[in-house]
Amino acid sequence: MLPLLVELPPLPTLRDTALIMPEIILTLFACAALVLDVSLPRGKKHITAYFSLAGLGFVALALAQQLLTVADRLPLSAFYGMLFIDGLSVVFRFVFIVAAAFSILYSIKYLEFEREQRGEYYALVLFSTLGMMFVAVSGDLISLFVSFELMSLSVYVLVGYFKRDGRSNEAAMKYFLTGIFSSALILYGLSLVYGVTGHTNLGLISETIADYVQGGAPESGDPRLLLLVALVLVAAGLLFKIAAVPFHMWAPDAYEGAPTTVTAFMSVGPKAGAYVLLARMLLFALAPLREMEGLPGWADMLAIVAVLTMTVGNLAAVTQDSVKRLLAYSSIAHAGYILLGLVSGTTMGYQGVAFHIMTYTLMNTGVFAVIIALHRQGVIGEKLDDLNGLFVKAPSVAVLMLIFILGLAGIPTTAGFVGKYLLFGSLIDSGKPWLVYVAVIAVLNAVVAFYYYARFLRAMFLNPPSDNAADATPLLLSLGVRVAMTLSAVAVLFFGVYPQPLINVANIVAQSITTIYAQSSGIAFR
Repeated sequence: MLPLLVELPPLPTLRDTALIMPEIILTLFACAALVLDVSLPRGKKHITAYFSLAGLGFVALALAQQLLTVADRLPLSAFYGMLFIDGLSVVFRFVFIVAAAFSILYSIKYLEFEREQRGEYYALVLFSTLGMMFVAVSGDLISLFVSFELMSLSVYVLVGYFKRDGRSNEAAMKYFLTGIFSSALILYGLSLVYGVTGHTNLGLISETIADYVQGGAPESGDPRLLLLVALVLVAAGLLFKIAAVPFHMWAPDAYEGAPTTVTAFMSVGPKAGAYVLLARMLLFALAPLREMEGLPGWADMLAIVAVLTMTVGNLAAVTQDSVKRLLAYSSIAHAGYILLGLVSGTTMGYQGVAFHIMTYTLMNTGVFAVIIALHRQGVIGEKLDDLNGLFVKAPSVAVLMLIFILGLAGIPTTAGFVGKYLLFGSLIDSGKPWLVYVAVIAVLNAVVAFYYYARFLRAMFLNPPSDNAADATPLLLSLGVRVAMTLSAVAVLFFGVYPQPLINVANIVAQSITTIYAQSSGIAFR
């Protein structure tokens, strides 16, 4: 036998495997959900939903156990730097679990009503969540891209889940075409990054780029222009995923055409996954490109995108009569708010990003839960007029909707206000005068947003109920859904009045960014 020319690395240890135990458990439950669906009779398919919820519970317990075990030793790397466990990955994996659990819980009654109750739906939600969780722990370009595509491909299928619905098919096709186009941009940009630096490890990429930016470029030429092209391609692809302007065109159609439960899921879970990937790339791998002498950095470009995203999203939402399209433009505006935290480059800004994403998950899934409850025979529940007189028909549901809407609008005493305060305040805290003007624009956008959020309140509390006979039928609300909505609303109010516990959690993310990403030229995950 010919001797090996290269010494093979040792096999991964049990310690490496233990660090991804939550992901392993989720994989097993996702595969088991597919098998369980085949073995269950037609009238018992909903058991797969409860099985999936139990699986997410076990994943949360495994993640909590991992946190208690390694909290004092973070950050940790595994599988030769392919995976990386830090505060950001721990916190956002919990966010993904909550988003998936709420989406599954809200889907049970809805799918039964639509006669589309099948286990593959819940398996796809679990596989998408698995992709998000691997995005959060990835420390390498290859693992990041593969994980991100696992997340995205599952959502493409979910959007077209209602195969006999023309709107769902159209939305899935539009989302798929724009999605693969954005994935191609990301992949091309990542290939340029690898070509320039010679590494796929995020830490080694950051170290190499830092040398180039600081004047240590090779004799063959200055690679910063090529890195700038790579930055633009990667950022453009990721901005597609979070529906930032000018890459937002797919969102209203996809939100409107997808099943409402899928819209609720894709508006929080996959978008949060895209924000994590954006943070991994911009705040660590490409952190040295934040500001460059003689060339525009990503902070300047992202500030322009954030202003356009806020403004276009809010102005377009004002004219919408469809609830799902209105919420799509609302989510576009919120994407602009979240980008402000990355632009500020401060600990307060990073806290705001984490805080806002966590609370937005509760508020937005709560709003969609009400829309799902309104869906019944003769009433689609997707028009603002379908909310007319909701306080008369279902006072408790109207009050819960009021809390969620006030939170999205950023009214004081709600968690939405605290999130916007942190994001807008971070621009002033940055010490850069031009960011103060951006903060003023953000505040004006928040005022515009309150106008179209007030349309929900007028419909529920001031408009009389419609004469549609279908309005007399009960809402699609199970006990579990009512409990989940109530807990979400209580959390929105509690963290609005006393936000410190959640700010402490957000600070874990901020500290991970500032100590590992922002202050260092690059740390190789070995």
